[in-house]
Amino acid sequence: MSLPTGDTEVPEPTTAERIHSLLGTASSLTVRALGEHHHLDTPLSLHGSRLRLRTALDDPLTSAAAGATEGLAVVLDVTDVAPVAVRDRVRARLTLAGRLHLAHLTDDGLGVHLGVDVAHAVLATPYGTAAVTAADLALAAPDPLARYEAMMLTHLADDHADALDVLTRLLDPAVLTHAPDVRPLALDRYGLVLRLDHPYGHRDVRLVFPEPARDTEDFGHRMHELLAAAQHGLPVRRG
Repeated sequence: MSLPTGDTEVPEPTTAERIHSLLGTASSLTVRALGEHHHLDTPLSLHGSRLRLRTALDDPLTSAAAGATEGLAVVLDVTDVAPVAVRDRVRARLTLAGRLHLAHLTDDGLGVHLGVDVAHAVLATPYGTAAVTAADLALAAPDPLARYEAMMLTHLADDHADALDVLTRLLDPAVLTHAPDVRPLALDRYGLVLRLDHPYGHRDVRLVFPEPARDTEDFGHRMHELLAAAQHGLPVRRG
């Protein structure tokens, strides 16, 4: 998530890493092919620059893929929605273009695995739009916290409102005028993003961990370090 950073660059996952993280946690997408829109509820996984998904045997997309010996030209749309209830919950919109191929039957024989060789992808957020190539995707991996992000954000929002209040001490007092509602919006190995909801709009602020978190246990340590900094009036990097 690209945020205003001022004069100092704030560390965050690359666009290719964000795409890997999004696709690894998404459960639905829209496939545009042959002038039709196919809405699928299916787990997604990205391996290098090949996306895997599943369709039913009788799905029109399966038939279309079966009839395209050289692969079916497709455009895929995936939406990243914040797991915590906030205003404007869409964090990003991902568009991928490539060619879709039949892979093999599912183990239960009730569906088909499809593969999409991604040629390029575009990730659009409220802060800008960035494009990546298949080569960029092949070199990237998901953020180590991506699989657990939704669980950890909802836990923080539902069970640790007191911790959020403490973390606001790390923010510029100017952004706290009019007593905004503060909610956790996103997290990754580099930091936590807070959404500040005002009656007239909202603002997002990234709090940077002293060191990147390697896993969920490490994330707990990094959060305690942020809370300690807030309690003792120590500065942290913000974006």
